[in-house]
Amino acid sequence: MHQENELVPYPERVASNFKAWLAQQGGHFTPEQQHWLEMIRDHIAANLGINLDDFEYAPFNKEGGLGRVHQLFGEELPKVIEVLNRELVA
Repeated sequence: MHQENELVPYPERVASNFKAWLAQQGGHFTPEQQHWLEMIRDHIAANLGINLDDFEYAPFNKEGGLGRVHQLFGEELPKVIEVLNRELVA
């Protein structure tokens, strides 16, 4: 079991993990994909995770909801969600 010596607020840990994950991806996301990834990051920080149903609610539904995020990420969407849920909460 991994233990940390310092208590870090959960939203800060999620933000740090997101920044590290993004750096590993090599910047291959479009600006709109980046925007959605940031909304997903914020949702995970506030709700401890995300699933496909969450895209039907604010703030996602105001920007096209599940249909739009699926257009942006295509068949990779379930994988992206799985990876973000795992990597950001670590």
